[in-house]
Amino acid sequence: MEKIGLVTITYNSEKVISAFLNCVWKQTYENFNLYIIDNCSSDNTLQVLEKENTSRFKLIINTENFGVAKANNQGIIQAFKDGCSKVLIINNDVEFEKDLIKKLIEFQNQKKCSLVVPKMMYYSDPKYIWYGGGWFKKKRGFLPSHRGLNQLDKSQLDQIIAVEYAPTCCLLINKQVFDDIGLMDEKYFVYFDDTDFCFRILKDGRHKIYYYPFVIFYHKVGSLTKSFKKNDSNKYRGDFFLKQNSMNHIYFLRKVGGLFSYLYIIWLFFRNNIRFMFSSRIKKNFNTWWLINYSYFKGLLK
Repeated sequence: MEKIGLVTITYNSEKVISAFLNCVWKQTYENFNLYIIDNCSSDNTLQVLEKENTSRFKLIINTENFGVAKANNQGIIQAFKDGCSKVLIINNDVEFEKDLIKKLIEFQNQKKCSLVVPKMMYYSDPKYIWYGGGWFKKKRGFLPSHRGLNQLDKSQLDQIIAVEYAPTCCLLINKQVFDDIGLMDEKYFVYFDDTDFCFRILKDGRHKIYYYPFVIFYHKVGSLTKSFKKNDSNKYRGDFFLKQNSMNHIYFLRKVGGLFSYLYIIWLFFRNNIRFMFSSRIKKNFNTWWLINYSYFKGLLK
């Protein structure tokens, strides 16, 4: 039985971590270590985690918030040092069935594929799909799409299929992938880290990601990153999201390279400002405008 390393990052996760741990310790596949990397939480997350008393639990505590990519790398490196042959990168704002690990590994071994991602449903409305497969869209600046997003689940996406993109909310990965592709790019603090990783896999061509829909998996979308902020009756994109998303898309396109990518970078300058003027989800003030454009140019220099 292969040893698996579950890698998850906490940052002020006290509201979700107990339910996540409950799902983890109920797994029928038991040959795994759980690596939790805490990115300097200021709530009660560590108090919850320090109650865990099992040799399968490994806690790495960072004294500052290193971001998602670097923290994932910390867990991945430690898992392989401890003899794991695969890692399951997984969010902790999720809940899932007791056979999750067992089913993903059995399918991976049967298919002889390098990466497996499950179908993901909204926790807040479990009948609706959040992720049912993903592909890169060149005409959108190589942004990945979520097939089935917000669709009522009628088993219409219950076919096993190779995909190009998988969010690292739950992604089972063989060690050989990291040996061939490398670790997560630590220049991404948050957002685009999984996009970049999957695009490198696609470009390299040696490994395939397969979508496996026959598991129960719920994602509490936005419960930790807070990509939206509410102001009275309105809902706006938060400053943190605007900064990271704008900056990282530019950096990602620079890494993709080619004439199309550089032309798209120029187009993004105009598109971002057009969105600022007309999108109801973006606050109309000087500070927001400055943040959007500052982040754009910072992405050029990253």
